[in-house]
Amino acid sequence: MPAPTPAAKTERLHVYEYEGMYVSGEWIPTSGPTIEVRSPADGELLGRVSEASADDVDAAVKSARTALDSGPWQSSTPAERAAAITALADAIESRTKLLADVVSAEVGSPRKWATFGQLATTLGVFRACAAIVPDFEFQARRPSVMGGEVLVNQVPVGVVGAIVPWNAPLFTTALKMAPALAAGCTIVLKPSPDAPLAVSMLAECIEEAGIPAGVINIVSGAVATGEALVAHPGVDKISFTGSTGAGKQIGAACAADIRRVTLELGGKSAAVVLDDIVVDSKLIDGLVTGVMANNGQICAAQTRILVPRSRYDEILEPFTAAVSAMKIGDPAERDTEVGPVINEIARDRIEAAVAHAVAEGARVVTGGTRPEGLDSGSYVSPTVLADVRNDMTIARNELFGPVAVVIAFDDDDEAVALANDSEYGLAGAVWSADPARATRVASRMETGSVSINSPAPMDFGSPFGGFKKSGIGREGGPEGIADYLEAQSIIL
Repeated sequence: MPAPTPAAKTERLHVYEYEGMYVSGEWIPTSGPTIEVRSPADGELLGRVSEASADDVDAAVKSARTALDSGPWQSSTPAERAAAITALADAIESRTKLLADVVSAEVGSPRKWATFGQLATTLGVFRACAAIVPDFEFQARRPSVMGGEVLVNQVPVGVVGAIVPWNAPLFTTALKMAPALAAGCTIVLKPSPDAPLAVSMLAECIEEAGIPAGVINIVSGAVATGEALVAHPGVDKISFTGSTGAGKQIGAACAADIRRVTLELGGKSAAVVLDDIVVDSKLIDGLVTGVMANNGQICAAQTRILVPRSRYDEILEPFTAAVSAMKIGDPAERDTEVGPVINEIARDRIEAAVAHAVAEGARVVTGGTRPEGLDSGSYVSPTVLADVRNDMTIARNELFGPVAVVIAFDDDDEAVALANDSEYGLAGAVWSADPARATRVASRMETGSVSINSPAPMDFGSPFGGFKKSGIGREGGPEGIADYLEAQSIIL
C-alpha cells in the first residue's frame, strides 16, 4: 500500500459562516445554537451554521406554503419549471470547483470523486429531470367506463420536507429538489449537521436561477430540527435519505398523520461475478470502484463481492492487489483515492466490525489496521476480507466504510440466493462475458437497480430506490416526479 500523504498538507478553505436560515429568499436569524463543521481529515474548523428550532422550522414551512398557494410558482407551467431547473443546474455548474472543494473538505471525499461522483452526478440529475418535464403527462383525458370522459390531473403533493445525509449532500439534494420542483412543489431542505456547508451555498444558486422566494428554503440542524420538520402539520410529504433506523421512525411518524413519504435507506449490495467472466482491468477496477468510492460511504456500495468458488483466488488476488495499491491521504489532493471516514465514531465502529468478522472466521487479506502517518484524522485503511460467509455479521449489516467482503458460491442459483439473502435491496451488479446471461441473473435479484458489467448504481433518467428495508418510493426518472404528485380525477 502506498505511503499515505499527511493530512492538512493542502491549504484549506477559509471558514464559511451561514448564520440563520434561508427562508423567503433571504438569510434570517434563528433562535438555535451554532454548529461547528470540522474536517474529518484533521479536525480543522471549516465553517459554522445556525441550528433551526421548531419555531424556525415553522417559519420556513409557512414560507413554503405561501409560495405554494400564491405567487408565480403556483401558476408556473411545466416548461417554466423545466427552465428553472436548468437555470439552477447552470448556476451550480458555474461553481463546480468551489462546491467540490467544500464537499471534499467537509465529507472527506477524495477531491476527484467530489468533482465526478458528486458535482457531475448532481448536474446529471437536474438536467435529466429538466429534460423529462416538458413531455410529462400532467393532464390527460380518458374515456369513462360509465360514458363521457374523465380529466385526470397530476397536481403537486404540496410542501415537501427534504432531509439529506452527509455522505453525498449535493447529489441527494438534487434527487429530491429536481423532481419536487418539476412537480410544482415547494421545499424545506434540511442538510446533515456533519456536512451542511455545500448545501447552504445552494442559496446563491437558487437566487441566480431566479427561483421565486419561498419555493426553496434551507434550515440546518441536528435530530431535533429534523423531528420538527417531520412532525410539522404544514408539511405534506417527507423525502428522506439516511439510515434504515431513522427511516423507520420517519415512516411511522408520517403514517400516523397519513402523510406521503419517500425513504431511500441503507443497503448491503452485492456484486455477482459469474464464472465466465474475463478477469481484466475492467472487472477489477469496477469491483474496486463499486465498494471503495467515496471511502466506501455510499448507500449503494457493492460491499458484498460474490465470486465463483472455482475462480475464487483468481479474482481475489488481483482485487486485493488493486485495493492495496490505493493511495490514502488528504482528500484535497487530486491523486488521493481514499480519504477519511466522516468522524472518529465511524472509524471506531468500522474497526470493531472488522475485528468481529475475524473472530467469526473471516481472513484479512489487506488493510484491517489504521494507516500509519495519518493519526490526526478518522482514517481507515481500505480492507478486503476473504473466507466470509453470508451469515456473518459483516455480511449482514451496512458498514459505510472502505471494507469489502468476498463470498464464494457454486452456481448461478446460489449466487442469486446469496445476493437476495439480505434485509436490504438497494443496488447491485452482475459481471459476465454473456450480457444476456447477466441480465437473466440480474432480473432475479431483489434489488431496486442492477448494473451489468459496471459498478454504476443508477441511471439519471430511470427510477432509483430500494426493495425491502432499503426504502419506499423512487427517485429519478418519470417515476421520481410522480412521487411528488397526487392524481385527481374530474369526471366530466
